[in-house]
Amino acid sequence: MEVHEFNFLGFLKSRSSVKNFIFQKIENDTLKEILECARWTPSQHNNQPWKVNLVVHPTLKRMLADLTVEGGIMENAYANFVIFLDKERSENRQVDIQAIGALIQNILLAVHSKKLGAMILSDIVKNKEAVNEIFKLDVKQYELMGVIAVGVIDEKMEEKFKKPKERRFIEEFSEIF
Repeated sequence: MEVHEFNFLGFLKSRSSVKNFIFQKIENDTLKEILECARWTPSQHNNQPWKVNLVVHPTLKRMLADLTVEGGIMENAYANFVIFLDKERSENRQVDIQAIGALIQNILLAVHSKKLGAMILSDIVKNKEAVNEIFKLDVKQYELMGVIAVGVIDEKMEEKFKKPKERRFIEEFSEIF
């Protein structure tokens, strides 16, 4: 296998949340590549306890947008990855929610690798039952974990509202034993 030099740590640090999109189609092949990266997310006993509904239809986006204060972001994004915990596949809720966090990170990094923008929308979770109704999903089997809005970055708007990235120093959140 040929190994290419790649600054992975720089890539990780360069990813940021994007709230401003220009409406431009993202090819289905690109969306499938992002889902392919999600497919390889690790999970306990390889149980893969997730369901992802990919929403690009404007009517569905509007219905979902009405359920959150972040609706404008959702509507302006080309696609929204709606992520559920599949309780039938779940073995250990806490561990499976951690796996879904890894799934979300895989999606975010795949989006970033395609030079697209993404933002996790979590406010909608307060209306998880209504989201299940939209998709006709049984609330006993599927629990909404979040939505990732994905689109082509509106560079001018992002620059206009850009804030410096602030992160806690390592010493503030870690200890070495």
